[in-house]
Amino acid sequence: MNSSDPVIDANLAVALDALLTEQSVTRAALRLHTSPAAMSRTLARLRRILQDPLLVRAGQSMVPTPRAQAMRDEAAAVVRSLSSLLSPGTVVEPATLRATFTLQAADLVGAAMASGLLHLARREAPGISLRFRAEELEAGTALRDGRIDLEIGSIDHVDPETRVEELLTLRMMAAVRPGHSLTQQPLTPALLAAADHVAVSRRGRFTGPLDTALAEHDLRRRVAVVLPSHLAAMALAARSDVVCLVPAALSGASVSLLTTDAVALGLCLLDIPLSLPPLTIGMAWHPRQSADGAHRWLRDAVRRTFRAPAGPTA
Repeated sequence: MNSSDPVIDANLAVALDALLTEQSVTRAALRLHTSPAAMSRTLARLRRILQDPLLVRAGQSMVPTPRAQAMRDEAAAVVRSLSSLLSPGTVVEPATLRATFTLQAADLVGAAMASGLLHLARREAPGISLRFRAEELEAGTALRDGRIDLEIGSIDHVDPETRVEELLTLRMMAAVRPGHSLTQQPLTPALLAAADHVAVSRRGRFTGPLDTALAEHDLRRRVAVVLPSHLAAMALAARSDVVCLVPAALSGASVSLLTTDAVALGLCLLDIPLSLPPLTIGMAWHPRQSADGAHRWLRDAVRRTFRAPAGPTA
């Protein structure tokens, strides 16, 4: 069918509904904010397409033909459907949502925010379920094909179309068990380098930004073990003499949600006397989700979770 075929002209459906409802060219024109002459031409066009007079003169008024009477309810329903289809998305009521959201995050991030997100979901959107995945999928592709709804963490190497929003900026601190030798005196780069360390890397890497900073002082640390999990690394630090790096709030800022588990394990957090790059935590999603009401609720819930008080610090 040719794209200019009038049978598929949505404007004709709107005009037909107005004419059959008003049964007057003049009133139909007023309803659609057009001129009576333009509406007369539209009526003539409808008559040709439908091969029916639709409205016929009866004294000073016009009356619908049997065909027009039979079409009136259907024409009104079509216009309502068009209006609903082409209207902006309505505001979603969280309490009515029924959905499962998949979030990809490092174990430390997931553990820190799961409780707060669950609390908000139970209070506002009890029909929502949350699924956390480890950082095992390439974020851009997984967001595009819908395998994950939101990526949360240190966002890098994203596709150009991916939407990214920064949530908070953190610094790294050294975490050790109470009574560790590093807690007995002021921490220096040399003392930090001399201690045994546990590194966190999903790819098994032994080095990171701390090694670069130490190298500037002609120092090198010994990484005794590499673990793929932040929580496992902190648990090891709580039970041994290894040093673990933990993300914490910037100096003078509110306590970070990401130090909650370190505090729960009883770890002591020490300022690192080196210039390390800050760590930015953000969330990423595909733009096809930007206007979705349910996804907007999820993103807002993540923001509020990270803004919530984190409790005491170590």
